[in-house]
Amino acid sequence: MKLIGYIFGITSAALLGIFGIGVVYLWEVANDLPDHRKLAEWEPALMTRFYAYDGTPIAEYARERRLYLPIAAIPERVKAAFLSAEDKSFYSHSGIDVLSVFKAAWSNAVNLGSGQRLIGASTITQQLAKNFLLSSDRTLRRKIKEAVLSIRIEHSLSKDRILELYLNDIYLGLGAYGIAAGALTYFDKSVSELTVAEAAYLAALPKGPNNYNPHRHPERAVSRRNWVIGQMQRNGFVSAAQASNMMARPLGVKPQAKNPDMAEANYFVEEVRREVAGQYGEAALYDGGLSVRTTLDPTLQAAALMALRAGLVDYDQARGFRGPVAHIDISGDWATALAKHETFTDMKEWQLAVVLSCSDAGVGIGLRRAKLGPEHSPTSPETGLIGRNTMRWALKLAAGGKIRQVDSIDKVLSPGDVIYVEKVGNGYLLRQMPEVQGAIVSMDPNTGRVLASVGGFSFAQSRFNRATQASRQPGSAFKPFVYAAALDTGYTPATLVMDAPFSMPDGAGRLWKPKNYDGKFGGPSTLRTGLEMSRNPDDGAPRPTSWHGPRCRIRPRLRPLR
Repeated sequence: MKLIGYIFGITSAALLGIFGIGVVYLWEVANDLPDHRKLAEWEPALMTRFYAYDGTPIAEYARERRLYLPIAAIPERVKAAFLSAEDKSFYSHSGIDVLSVFKAAWSNAVNLGSGQRLIGASTITQQLAKNFLLSSDRTLRRKIKEAVLSIRIEHSLSKDRILELYLNDIYLGLGAYGIAAGALTYFDKSVSELTVAEAAYLAALPKGPNNYNPHRHPERAVSRRNWVIGQMQRNGFVSAAQASNMMARPLGVKPQAKNPDMAEANYFVEEVRREVAGQYGEAALYDGGLSVRTTLDPTLQAAALMALRAGLVDYDQARGFRGPVAHIDISGDWATALAKHETFTDMKEWQLAVVLSCSDAGVGIGLRRAKLGPEHSPTSPETGLIGRNTMRWALKLAAGGKIRQVDSIDKVLSPGDVIYVEKVGNGYLLRQMPEVQGAIVSMDPNTGRVLASVGGFSFAQSRFNRATQASRQPGSAFKPFVYAAALDTGYTPATLVMDAPFSMPDGAGRLWKPKNYDGKFGGPSTLRTGLEMSRNPDDGAPRPTSWHGPRCRIRPRLRPLR
């Protein structure tokens, strides 16, 4: 009996010691927790959107693509899908689902050493605590912190508020944060338009968006979605017949269609972005969820872009063909070799192609296969034909500033040449990126509103905005200042000045040689008829343009030549 008493006493003391250590540990952990009240003041990073004057979206900026949706705007079927997938007892537990914890512990003990991943029993509240306040470390200390914070959160926030925060914070893959962005990204729908099957698929993603990627792992995605539908049936949200019907459906993923005008106003949008960032700051631009209404007219913008590109192409082609973009070996897998060459993303109508053959009928080409990324399967390369009659402009070869006329296509192109083409009807046209650039600005003269703006041929090729950033030569507009300066220094309209050839270094290793419009020089001319007055090295008079411009409050942006 004494032995039993000793054993009982030692055991009791050990248990009390363990309990005491546990209490001290919990007290220490509880005093090292972040402030859970931050959740009540959480301001999510939201996506900023730019709109045209008619409300058409033209650009989006965000570090995290998120559109915040209040809980009242989330349909019950969507809530049911996420609760069935993540936490079916959400509205009944106090932050920790004790029964699920014991089930998970038992399952992990049974599978110990089997190599299977340990399963958790985190509630939605615990996931919220981890995502907002803690790290993702898989340690006992972090799990204890998570449990304590969950209980505190449940006492300070309502269940609906917790669910609202969770549904707007979760990452669903493909750059989408929250269910509003997820619905647009995967189904091109608002949350209110989602079917039960679509909501079930979105609810399947938080556990592992990459594991259930619909393009990379379609079988896994369908299986996980069907599991969520099965859980919804068990929880009484859908009937057996409805569940069976929805499980038989395909995923129906439909990537969000980009507005056709969004890529057509890059130069305009970039100017607006700089203005907004300068006025409100980068943080407000990328995290503040701003809604910016601009003056852009999408119809006029599309017309301006088309007109500028057509004009530059016509002007450039009239001066001959400058040769292919590159040359590749077509004896092997030419499609892979061609895909390595980058193209301009905003030139949707133009494609890269490789010359496969040249004949009297025209040029046989192979088209560049689009780089769809790891989540898409590659497509087979296409082939086509550039008709001989459409290539007459290319028979003029431009090289070294001279144009040479040729009479045969095989003197222009050869197999392996990489070129740009544009599909027109059933055939293709040969294209080349123009060397010349241009710009268009369309304004309403009554209000000053900019209705359309194009700063160059291709924004992907060059982001330099020739409509707003280029420094233009003043030309004849500056003549009044030159003549006014001359009159101020004693010249009269009858004063003779020398109109003769002149040159000076331009600072870039070349010579600047001004000349008259007709290319001729008049010799001694009166000031009344003279076209140049800013120089006369022999008369001793001050150089008028060096001081009269500033007097008229003209401040040149160029640095003086030294």
